Amino acid sequence: MFSKTRVTETGNRSQTPAETYVPPTPERTDTPVPQAPRNRQAPSVLSSDLTVTGNIRTQGDIQVEGTVEGDIRAHQLTIGETATVKGEVVADEVIINGRIVGRVRGLKVRLSATARVEGDIIHKTIAIESGAHFEGSVQRQEDPLQGGSAKKLPPPAAAETE
Repeated sequence: MFSKTRVTETGNRSQTPAETYVPPTPERTDTPVPQAPRNRQAPSVLSSDLTVTGNIRTQGDIQVEGTVEGDIRAHQLTIGETATVKGEVVADEVIINGRIVGRVRGLKVRLSATARVEGDIIHKTIAIESGAHFEGSVQRQEDPLQGGSAKKLPPPAAAETE
């Protein structure tokens, strides 16, 4: 790697230690180097003065601050403190700070202290902070995102009077 030869003549140049040193380069491999996903976008935000009537479906993230009357399906769904959702919510991760009237299905469901949920929650993991208001049932499932797998109770039989 290094040579002890000195340069004494201008016409005959030998390599000096500085010229022979080549910094190491990483070996090239055909396997891709794992990197953080770049396609992660900021969530779509529905502001507090917005009212949506109808269903919302996306593969991305949504943050709701306004009112939605319809079902929502997303990757990550955040319900803000000022938000109200009337319909079914389905997402990989659901963070509830506001109000939901309807069923919630998610792999991870978190109710903050300001959450108000009136409906059933079907989840894989759940966290409920102290102060959260919840009326409904909680059911754990391995795959809560599948709509048909939720067991529904039959309606109570009507009592006949004569």
